[in-house]
Amino acid sequence: MDLNPLMKWIIESPTLFAQKYPVVERSPFSGTTIPDVHFRQSYSRLGFLYQDLCAQLFNAHPDYTIEAEELQLTDSGKTLGAIDFIVHNQRESTLEHWEVAVKFYLLFNQRWYGPNAQDRLDKKLNHMLTRQLELSKHQIFMQRFPQWTALTHHLLMQGRLYINPFMEQQTPEECLGYSLNQSQIQGYWCHHSQTSGIGSPLYPLEKHQWLTGAHQNIPYDDTLAERFTHCISDSGQFWFIVPDSWPDC
Repeated sequence: MDLNPLMKWIIESPTLFAQKYPVVERSPFSGTTIPDVHFRQSYSRLGFLYQDLCAQLFNAHPDYTIEAEELQLTDSGKTLGAIDFIVHNQRESTLEHWEVAVKFYLLFNQRWYGPNAQDRLDKKLNHMLTRQLELSKHQIFMQRFPQWTALTHHLLMQGRLYINPFMEQQTPEECLGYSLNQSQIQGYWCHHSQTSGIGSPLYPLEKHQWLTGAHQNIPYDDTLAERFTHCISDSGQFWFIVPDSWPDC
């Protein structure tokens, strides 16, 4: 797997939201020379690969030094959560808590659902803001790491948003008071029964291809009606094909 295109995508792609502290609009890796990428482990989920690539980009950036990564916070044997990154911003002379995520959401009835409809953009954003970024403000954290009590907080949330061109829906402009980055509403989705209206060959994507759309020219199998499939068309348009029962499946 060539990871350089994934690195380039992370560096250059806007986030899902416009700038509003602690949410950032651009990745912090602008100007980074893509490092020699290596696998640090095997990845069962795209999110794990994404976080690892972010770690390698932090390490490659001249302004950043990672102080801690995937820092588990526990209290009397109970896991409170894990902090993605504590980094030292040498240019600004600040210590920063970063949470990172890459997500893909489909608009249905004014809500953004993941392909797994148990996941929703509003739920994820709320979790990141009120749980993940709050971990470094927790009393246990401050007691154990007094050297990191004066932190700024930052949420990097990249990905893509999808609308259904065969349904009339008003596209929301914000989520929980955070303005959506309109440039990232760039994908389409449809139910399996609507695929005849696409009018263009589709090619399925493996999870690591979801970011860039690189594919193996294997045609979409339209018998896969009971599962969601992420595809790209000949013209480069991203499509999610979901079961007709979605999002109630």
